[in-house]
Amino acid sequence: MSWFPPPERLSSQVFSSLPNEFRTKRMTPWADANKAGQAIDSFLEGPSFDSAGNLYITDIPHGRVFRIARDGTWTLIATYDGWPNGLKIASDGTAYITDYKCGLMRLDPTSGSVTSHYSHVRSESFKGLNDLIIAANGDIYFTDQGQTGMQDPSGRVYRLTNDGRIERLIDTAPSPNGIALSRDQKWLFVAMTRACQIWRMPVSRDGIVGKANVFAHTPGGTSGPDGVAVDSEDGLVFANPGHGCVWRVDRHGVPTHKIESCAGRTITNIAFDPLNPSRLVFTDSDTGQVLEAQLPIPGHLLSGHST
Repeated sequence: MSWFPPPERLSSQVFSSLPNEFRTKRMTPWADANKAGQAIDSFLEGPSFDSAGNLYITDIPHGRVFRIARDGTWTLIATYDGWPNGLKIASDGTAYITDYKCGLMRLDPTSGSVTSHYSHVRSESFKGLNDLIIAANGDIYFTDQGQTGMQDPSGRVYRLTNDGRIERLIDTAPSPNGIALSRDQKWLFVAMTRACQIWRMPVSRDGIVGKANVFAHTPGGTSGPDGVAVDSEDGLVFANPGHGCVWRVDRHGVPTHKIESCAGRTITNIAFDPLNPSRLVFTDSDTGQVLEAQLPIPGHLLSGHST
């Protein structure tokens, strides 16, 4: 039984594909653990636009960061010994990366230099960072997913404040993944992939979280929600690799739209285009492509920051 009417279906198209020159299938330790040991040429994640409208993309197993121009041309910006997942670009142009292997990293898009920004908490390593969001005041919220899931609901959500203080907001999360802030930045949304849920929790200045609740549920399947973003009506848009689509729910959690993949099923992360806020791009990770769709409700862009 469904509690809601069927959501409106929207189509997508391919924006750009990883060029063949960057496609060499290789075995990697990340793929051993996360892709059943397959030799893969890429696993794309972390879409984020800079102020000029260029799109940045990460490639987890091969430690690469790409920039895609408006015309779909790819440039390799950085290669390093890491597993970069989420990426967000701050108002000063610095890119921050949640790296599964190395922690929170900092990328200079001009030089391609990648350096450590925050690698541990009181000498304890992270489980495996996944995604992040940068608040208007410079606070960085990020998820520490690792291999957590329903068998081990010990994933974490952190806040690194703009004055350098680290706060563990949640430590009982089953596979925390995508993360977003409401338009007024009073609420934090976190995708719990293995629980097939989106959690919603109030943002407080003391770092103590109370009354976290399940904001949205997806049907079960091989994987739950992944990357998330907020739109201009405080609706939530999120990737769902298990169902090969992107869902949109309104500010009350009611499903309104389903954006179907025109290519593969592994739709992992999303970003609204700051030069065309009704345009949503999303990574089709297994096929190495970036898809796009036009939404009837434009995305919300944090003041001074990219999506």
